[in-house]
Amino acid sequence: MAPALFLGIDAGGTHCRARLVDEAGMVLGTGRAGPANLTLGIARAHRAILAAAAEAFASAGLGRSAQRRTHAAMGVAGIDDPGLARAIASRRFGFASVTLRSDAVTACLGAHGERDGGLLIVGTGSQGIVRIGRRFRRVGGWGFMISDHGSAAVLGHAALREALLAQDGVIAASPLTRRLMRRFDHDPRRMLPWARQATPSQWGELAPMVFAAADKGDAVGVRLVASALADVERLLARMRALGAERIALAGGLADAYGRRLPRRCARWLVPPKRDALAGAIDLAREAGRAGPC
Repeated sequence: MAPALFLGIDAGGTHCRARLVDEAGMVLGTGRAGPANLTLGIARAHRAILAAAAEAFASAGLGRSAQRRTHAAMGVAGIDDPGLARAIASRRFGFASVTLRSDAVTACLGAHGERDGGLLIVGTGSQGIVRIGRRFRRVGGWGFMISDHGSAAVLGHAALREALLAQDGVIAASPLTRRLMRRFDHDPRRMLPWARQATPSQWGELAPMVFAAADKGDAVGVRLVASALADVERLLARMRALGAERIALAGGLADAYGRRLPRRCARWLVPPKRDALAGAIDLAREAGRAGPC
């Protein structure tokens, strides 16, 4: 019998990544596809996961038969919604076993390995996860519309709201607000259609502009970053209260926040040992040891 393979998937709100390894842990292939957050639609997320996986197998020079001896584990954004979790679990993947967890759980496992600790993801969305023993506790991460404090999507949304206030003369304009409004020819009516259909990742694309403006002393940018940083500090404090003595930051804004946090928070932070794909592969190995589903 051919040896088992292990596939890790990190299905996030901006992109979906895959890594295929053998029993010795050697990386055989990798893949990448578009957003796979379940809130964007189950069919869309499923296609992205399969596309990333297919690219990993193709880059390894392996065909469909190899998938049947592969144990896959997936960290999926949006899976904390029970309905969405049931929907993605009902989809066919074609692997020997499939383990589904949140992307925060797999990232935490990757960051700390077998040790207890916490992980705060600050990317397109945000979520804190604290592991004590085999128990995981979450902090935030309930989605762009009602949660995800400190995330790129929430920050980008806040920035455009400020830009619109400046356009209407409610607050003083700044280089940041003028730059944002230029994207819509300084016409709020052109902004509306975009805003109605924008995804969290599209809102999140505005966040780097906010940080860059704050670094230049832009009044609106400074205020927005200070508010977002305060949100991140509150999330970290709650994670500490839940027992996380070590906390790793992950996601596209991890560096931006990491260098701005006050010393009392910065001393809680540790660099992640590994990434979310490594954490997913740990789960895939665990499923492989348990035998076929």
